[in-house]
Amino acid sequence: MALQIESPAPSIKVENWLRGEPLTSFQPGKVYIVEFWATWCGPCVDGMPHLMQLQEKYRESGVEIVGVAASEDAPTADEARSKLDAWLTEKFSNLNYRIAFDSTGEMDKLWMEPSFSVAIPTMFVVDRDGHIAFIGHPMELDEVLPKVLNGSWRASDQAKSADTDRIAEGETIAREQALKKPINDRFWAAVEKQEWKTALSAIEEGIALLPDKLGFRRSHVNLLLHKMRDIQAGLPVMRQFVRDAINRNSENWMIAALDELFFPNFDYSHFPSAERLAMGKQLSEHILALNPPESDQCKLLPYPVAALYYHESGNKDRAIELIELALNSLGSPELIGDGDKQREISHLLQFLANFKGEKVCYGALCAAPNNGRFDRWYTVCG
Repeated sequence: MALQIESPAPSIKVENWLRGEPLTSFQPGKVYIVEFWATWCGPCVDGMPHLMQLQEKYRESGVEIVGVAASEDAPTADEARSKLDAWLTEKFSNLNYRIAFDSTGEMDKLWMEPSFSVAIPTMFVVDRDGHIAFIGHPMELDEVLPKVLNGSWRASDQAKSADTDRIAEGETIAREQALKKPINDRFWAAVEKQEWKTALSAIEEGIALLPDKLGFRRSHVNLLLHKMRDIQAGLPVMRQFVRDAINRNSENWMIAALDELFFPNFDYSHFPSAERLAMGKQLSEHILALNPPESDQCKLLPYPVAALYYHESGNKDRAIELIELALNSLGSPELIGDGDKQREISHLLQFLANFKGEKVCYGALCAAPNNGRFDRWYTVCG
């Protein structure tokens, strides 16, 4: 049975409470925010200060926030718990809400799976009578929580519409995942053994079932051009991928296409240079039209891949300019803390050092040229 608005809240079954007093049941009269998160999830970590502010703001109104870490990466549960505890001590020593740890999968079975929630962070708001009032992203709390507290949210048309849309989207994603899993399993097993024809067969089956899935389409290009080095079969597939990316006006598709065309760690000696540059020009111009460098809302991700094209096409100054714009969009280096932003800066500095051919720094972070090698930012199969 689906977990949705008006459903009784599931129970809390966790292995350990790492911060705050253990919570065994939801107390009548209080509002609980149960958030599923992980230390490796950038949006989760970025949102923690906001949750701390909400906890402080609404504590007197009976709000209790509970963070559930149910997706930590470690070889054993004990290592995951120890790693999480140390991480919390280092990053959020002043945390003001509960943190629960669960590696058994029990909380996912009780909360995430029946609500069709497939990504983190996901939050569940439990109303004063112990029923679910809202399921969604924590950034929606600013709008939803005051209405939950004054009792106007659950009965509203907005709440019911949002929950209907959420369930429909979740069911669609669940069906897609069920279709994709056996294909991805075969694909990755074949990749591990470098059985490229078997991997190609799996991906082509995936495209036949789900032709609009970016992961399958990109893997198709990657296999033919970079693993099998079959330019005769791969070039038409690459051309179609570029056309579809532009026709969709999709930033993600265009970034993926550019990355397959210009990622420095690939060998392009078998690829017609003029056509590769022509494709890169088209994609880069469309990406920058979507995210003008002069705009106030400079987005990080498109700039490095567009810069790769400009650098290879001989426009070194433009490539450097784009990386510097991306760096500046992150704010003053003195204000940047640990975590995802530092990793983003490190990636950008590596681009900049390789383009300039010299050591570069941004605040305390520095990078030196490394013969044009870069870490991959993207997965190959979705």
